[in-house]
This record gives sequence, C-alpha cells and structure tokens, in this order.
Amino acid sequence: MTVARRYLFYIEYDYCFAVLRPIQRAIRERGGETAWLPVGGEVNRHYLRSDERVFEHVSEAIEWNPYAVLVPGNEVPGFLPGLKIEVFHGLNSGKRRRRDGVQYHFIVRGLFDLYCTHGPNTTAPFEALAKKHGHFLAAETGWSKLDPLFDGSLTLPESDRPLALFASTHTPRLSAAPHVLDTLLALSETGPWKWVVNMHPKMPREIVDTYRAAQTDGLEFVETDNLLPWLAAAEVMLCDTSSIISEFLVQLKPVVTFRSAKSADYLVDVQQTQDIGPALEHAASRPHELMKSIRRYADQTHPYRDGRSSQRTLDAIDALAQERVAGLKKKPRNFHRHWKMRRLLDHWS
Repeated sequence: MTVARRYLFYIEYDYCFAVLRPIQRAIRERGGETAWLPVGGEVNRHYLRSDERVFEHVSEAIEWNPYAVLVPGNEVPGFLPGLKIEVFHGLNSGKRRRRDGVQYHFIVRGLFDLYCTHGPNTTAPFEALAKKHGHFLAAETGWSKLDPLFDGSLTLPESDRPLALFASTHTPRLSAAPHVLDTLLALSETGPWKWVVNMHPKMPREIVDTYRAAQTDGLEFVETDNLLPWLAAAEVMLCDTSSIISEFLVQLKPVVTFRSAKSADYLVDVQQTQDIGPALEHAASRPHELMKSIRRYADQTHPYRDGRSSQRTLDAIDALAQERVAGLKKKPRNFHRHWKMRRLLDHWS
C-alpha cells in the first residue's frame, strides 16, 4: 500500500493562502495530504476552510512528519521534518536593501533546500547562488499563485463599469497610498472606471482606515485572502513599487506607477497626482510600444500561462527528493535565526 505524501504549509500572512491553495489542489489530485501551520498574529484564521487540516502548535506538525514544507515567506524552522521549499510570496519587485543594494528577492538565509523560481530573470540568479553556496537547488516552475489566472477557474467580480485596481506597498518611502486618495475619488466620479483598492497586509492601520472610510459607489476597498479575481477583472492598475505590479503585467495588461523607485519601459510612471488620470487613459489605450515592452518583461518574469505551475512545483520537489538532495552541502547553522523561531513557536525540545 502506497503511503500518501504529506505536505505542510507554513504561513505567517493572509497572502499565503492564495499562493498555496493551487498547490493544495494539485496535491489532492495526486492523492497527497496537506496541513496548515499558521504562525504569529497576522494570519486571519477565518480564511481557513472546513476541509483543511490545521495545526495549532508546531509539535503537531512535527508528529505528522511531512514529506515537504512549503513556505511563501523568508523563514522556516529547521526542526520541522521534510524538505524545505521556498515558493515565494510575490514575484520579484526589484526592491533593494538600503545598506548594500542587494535585491530582497535574492537574499539567501540558509534555510531552504529548493527555491522554486518563476521565470528566466529569477532562475539565472538563483542558479548562480545555488552553485556558490551548494546547500540548495533552484528549479524554474512558475508561480503557483498565478495558476487560477490562466486555468479558467476564477469567478470574476461583477461591475457595471470597467474596473481599475489600486494597490500599494507598505514601505513608507515607496508607498503611493498617502498621496493619491483624493485623486482616486475624483477619478471615480469623472473617469470611466470603478476603483478597487487593496493594501499590503503591513500597511499602517491609519491609512487602511482612511481608505475604508472613504468608500463610495465608485471606490471599493477590498480586504481578502485572494485578490486574483480583481487582478483578472481589472483593465488597468495604479501602483507604486509593489510586487503585485508583476502579477498584473504577466497578464499582458498595463500599469501606471506613482513615483516608482525604478524606471522601466514596461511601466507608465508619473510624479504628480494630476498626471495620474491622463497616464491611465494612455495606458488603457494599450499603445504598441508599451505592450511590446510588457510582453518582453512578462516572458522573462513569468512565461508560464498554462495554469500548471503548481504541478511543476510538485515535480521539482520529487526530483529533489529522488535524485539530488543527497549531494547538497549542509546548511549553515543559523543559531540565532533558529533560536528566534523556537521562541516564536514555543518549541524547545
């Protein structure tokens, strides 16, 4: 009798649900088992479903003995059984650490056995890092979160007007949210779009409350564990430097940015709020050169539009387990990092 493979989902934020549920579906299709380990105070447990196994303490997860632990975040406890798999919480936004200019997406913390990369522009750097460090592998799988955008499984929100999406990062020096609310309200009255607004989970509460209180018939504030239906339904996006920009672009749809931290030919960037409306109209017309640049970027960032990235992720985990994990070096000891995770999870045995 074949024993079903067990996969543990280690989550710290609500955005993890949308990343991992397509993988959960693929695991179940293969006859495997899944369980969730929510950690910390940022996970809204109401988003967990009645058919999902949930562990309240890490000791339960250890006893369950998973085959692999999948993580859409930066850290995972080394004392959990199973292969440690980084599936990422977002596509590469290009944000850099201020002290040394290193892109956050490519920081290696010595905790994972496999990095599931999304496209050529992240695969090549991670393959170079894997060769340099020797204690993990990289495999280009595409990103599981985006499978529903391409497999026809989404139910789109209804609207009597075309939708425009505004999403903003929480980083104060990069966030457009404190600057554009009045402009969005004006555009919702005079422009062709109904506005849908979503904020990063770490956005300061006072900004979230301001947008929630400002809702009108033309501007809706959305709090959800899965923004994909609005990403699929929106015609155009306004953003700043959030990784969600890439999730919109890989659908081959245009984005206007407000004071973006980087200049790129696949974005329409503006510096003043009065320029947002004209820029949106220009982008929505889908000019040829802009769309050519967007396609070039999408093909490098996430070329997979078949809705099967979750399947490729599972195949990559199996390949790691069956063929190559024995050849990896031992991970760094990471005493301080592991001590912090033991304290967080209250696990000392």
